[in-house]
Amino acid sequence: MKNVHDLVILGGGPAGYFAAERAADAGLRALLLEERALGGVCLNEGCIPTKAFLHSAKLAASAMKGEEYGVLAENVWLDHEKVLKYKNIVVQKLVGGVAATLKKKQVDAIRAKGVIKGRTEGGFAVEANGESYESERLLICTGSEVIVPKIKGLDKALKSGFVITSRECLDLESVPERFVIVGGGVIGLEVANYFAIAGSDVTVIEMLPEVGGSIDADIAANIRTNLEKLGVKFMLGARAEEFSKDGVLVSGSETVPADKVLLSIGRKPRVADSGFETLGLYVDKGALITDSRMRTNVPGVWAAGDVNGKSMLAHTAYREAAVSIDDMVSGKGTMKYSAIPQVIYTSPEAACVGETERTAAEKGYIFYKAVLPLMYSGRYMAENASGDGFVKAIVCRNTGRILGLHMAGTYASEIALTMAMLVGSKWSAEAAKKIIYPHPSVGEIIRDVLLEI
Repeated sequence: MKNVHDLVILGGGPAGYFAAERAADAGLRALLLEERALGGVCLNEGCIPTKAFLHSAKLAASAMKGEEYGVLAENVWLDHEKVLKYKNIVVQKLVGGVAATLKKKQVDAIRAKGVIKGRTEGGFAVEANGESYESERLLICTGSEVIVPKIKGLDKALKSGFVITSRECLDLESVPERFVIVGGGVIGLEVANYFAIAGSDVTVIEMLPEVGGSIDADIAANIRTNLEKLGVKFMLGARAEEFSKDGVLVSGSETVPADKVLLSIGRKPRVADSGFETLGLYVDKGALITDSRMRTNVPGVWAAGDVNGKSMLAHTAYREAAVSIDDMVSGKGTMKYSAIPQVIYTSPEAACVGETERTAAEKGYIFYKAVLPLMYSGRYMAENASGDGFVKAIVCRNTGRILGLHMAGTYASEIALTMAMLVGSKWSAEAAKKIIYPHPSVGEIIRDVLLEI
C-alpha cells in the first residue's frame, strides 16, 4: 500500500475543507478528496451564490422605493445577466481562496471521488482515480443531495430541463416569465425573493400549512407576508402531483402554468457509492450515525456535515469538523445542537435560535414570551419607513434562562450571532439585560425585548 496519510477526508465542502485546515494546524498530514469543486454545495450552488443574487435584488428593491428616503431613481431594473456574472466572480474567488489556504497548509487536495475499499493493517484503504491511499483515520464529509420524489412526469421534466434543482437554478441565463417553486423551505423562499424582484411571476407550492420548515411560526408568517407584497403567490397545504408541458398539477385540482419549475423540497445525506458497507458503518433513516464527538460506530472513523443528517447547515458543518479534529488529536471536543442559528436571507431577513413556543411547550417548559416591534429601535426606524420586523424572546419561568430568540427584520443574520451566544451559553434574561449594547443599533432590541419579561 502506498500514499500513506494521517487522515483521509472524503468530501471538500464546508466540513471537509475546514477539517483539513484544522488537521494541518494540528500537525496531521491530511488528504482531501473532492469529486466536484472545493467548497461543496454551500460555496458553489447554495449559500454563497444565493447571497450574491439576493444582494443584487435588495439593491434593486431599495432603488425602486428610494423616493420615500429622498433618493430618486428612474427606470431601475435588475440585469440578470450581469448578476450572474457577478455571482460567478464571487464563487471563483472564494473557491480559489479555499484552494490557496489548503496549499499553504500543505494539505494534499485531489479532485476525485474517494471510495472506501476496506480495512488494512495500517487502518483504512481508500481509492480515488485508480490510486490507492491508506490512513489510520477517516473523516467522512460526503454531504447531501437533492431529494427527488416519485411524482408523475418528474423524471421526464428533469431530463428536459423544465424542472431544475438549486444547482441549475443559479446558472439560469434568463429570468423565467412564470416560475413555480415546489417547496417553501429556505432555498425556495430565497429563490422566490430574487426572481420576484427580477421580474418572474412566482408561485410557491408548499405541502405544510406554513413556509419555513421548523422556524418560529410568527417569523415564517412574516416572511411569507413580505414576499406576497413582492407579488409571490403561495399555495399552502398543497402537493405537486404531476409535471407536464402545461405546468404543475397541484392537489389533483389545479394546474399552475410554468416556464420553469424549481424542485426544492429538501436534501438528504449522501451515503451511497462511497464504500460505507465495507466497514459496516451504521446508517439510520438514510443518515450516517455519529455521537457527540462525531465518531461513527467504527473506531477511527468520524463524520461531519450533512452526511449525518443532524443539522444540514454549513455553520453546523464547520463546528462538527472542528469537534472531529479535536477528538482525533486530544480526545476532547463535544458537539451541541441546542443553539444553532437558522437564518433566511430574504427581505426582510429572519433568524431563529433555540426553542420556539411550540418546542418549548413540547419539552415541558413553563415560559415567558415577549414580542417587540423593531420600530422600537431608532436605527431600524431610520432605515425602514414602514417595516414590520419584530423580535421574540422565550424565557424559562423557573430559571430565568433564555430559551429562544427569534427575529425578522434588518440585520437579523448578523444579530443571530448574539442570539446564539445568549441561548447557547445559557444566559439568564437578567444578565443579558446588563450588557451594554451599541446605540443606535438594531441589535439593542435584544435588551429591550428582555426588559419586557
